[in-house]
Amino acid sequence: MQRRNVIAGGGAALLAPVSALADGLVLPPELPDGTKEIARLVNLPGKIRLLRLADRPPNYATPTEAFADAITPNDRFFVRYHIDAVPSPPPIDDWILTIGGDGAVQEARLRWNDLLDLPQIGVLAVCQCAGNRRGLSVPHVAGVQWGDGAMGCAEWRGPRLSDILKAARIKPGAVEIYVGGADVPPVPGPPAFRKSIPLAKAKDDDTIVAMAMNGSPLPLLNGYPARLIVPGWTGTYWVKHLNSIEISTTPLANFWMKTAYRVPAGLFPVQQPFASQASETSEPITEMVVNSIIADPVEGGEVERSGFTVRGVAWDRGTGIRRVEVSLDGGKTWLDALLDRPLGPYAYRRFSLDSGFMRRGQYRLVSRATSNAGERQSDVLKANPGGYHNNVPRGISVTVT
Repeated sequence: MQRRNVIAGGGAALLAPVSALADGLVLPPELPDGTKEIARLVNLPGKIRLLRLADRPPNYATPTEAFADAITPNDRFFVRYHIDAVPSPPPIDDWILTIGGDGAVQEARLRWNDLLDLPQIGVLAVCQCAGNRRGLSVPHVAGVQWGDGAMGCAEWRGPRLSDILKAARIKPGAVEIYVGGADVPPVPGPPAFRKSIPLAKAKDDDTIVAMAMNGSPLPLLNGYPARLIVPGWTGTYWVKHLNSIEISTTPLANFWMKTAYRVPAGLFPVQQPFASQASETSEPITEMVVNSIIADPVEGGEVERSGFTVRGVAWDRGTGIRRVEVSLDGGKTWLDALLDRPLGPYAYRRFSLDSGFMRRGQYRLVSRATSNAGERQSDVLKANPGGYHNNVPRGISVTVT
C-alpha cells in the first residue's frame, strides 16, 4: 500500500450538497410513519443512493439491494453519527494518534507514517450498527429507526491495535483500552463519544486500526483518516476519526458505556463476555447475533412465474455460517439455500435459491441462518429497551406475474 495513494482523496466537504433522488422507493411496512415521511434516497459527497433517516446527526442507510454482493462498495456504505458535526480532517502530515493512560508505561504520539511502517493486516468484516432493524421492532423504541441498512461488509486494512499499543507499553493491571475520535460535540454539554474494549479484545490479531477500506482511503463519512475495527462486535466500538487511545486500569464509566448500548444480562449469547463492564442486571452489547437478509428480489418487486433466484447474505459474530434456509410461503415450509464459499469468519456469506416454476400471486419470502456455533435466528423478538439485536427472520412481499 503506497502512502500517498492512501492519503489521496480522504477529505470531502461535509454533507453538502445533498441531492434527493426521485426514483421509486419501497420501504419496509414496519417502519414508523414519521420515518417514512423523511426517508429518501440521496447522494452525499462520496456516496450514492443512500437512504436518509436523519440529517442531524447524519444517519444514512444502505439500500437492501446492495446486499446481493458480499462486499459493500465504499460509496454505498452506511453512515452513522451520534453528534451533528462531522469533523474536517487535518492535513495528513499533521494527524497524530496519542496513546497514554494510567495503564501505559509511557505516552506515545504516532503519526500517519508511523502507522504505515507497522505490519499492515487485511480483515474482511461486517460493520453493523447495534440498532440495525430497530425501526422494524414492535412495539417501537426510541432511537434512529433503522431498517436493514445500518450495516456493510468491507475489507479493512491497517496495523494491529496490539502493535500500536507497544509504543506505549502496557503495565500489569490494565483492564481496558479507551478510544476516542475527532467527532466531538460542537457545544459543551453532551458527552463526547468514547468507548472502551477489554484488553483481551484489543490484543486480538484481528482488531486493527483501519487506514484503508476496500483498497481505497477511508471515506470521510466512514471515519477518515483512521478508525478502530473490532470484528465480530457491533459498530458502536468501531470508533471513527480515531485520534486517542488510553490504556486504563479501571473500567470506563461514561454515558456511552454505563448507560447507552446495554442489554439485559444473559439475554443474548456471548462467547467472550465484557466482564469489567457487566453488572448483575445488564451488560454492554458486544458480539453480533446470527442474521440474514434477502437482497434480491426486493420488497414489493415483481418476478417471473417461470422462476427466479432468491439472493442474500448471512453473518454472525465470527463463528461462520453453516446453513441458510429460505421459505417461499411466509415461513410455513423451508428449503436449504446454496451457500457460496466462505470469505472469512467475520464476512457476509452469500446464499441463493432457485424458486422453480411459481403460480401467479402474492408471496412472502423469508430467510433464516444458522451459525457454526449452532445458533439460529430467533423465532420471536427478544425485546430490550435499545431495540438491539433484532434477528427475527425478515420477510419480503413479491408478486409473481
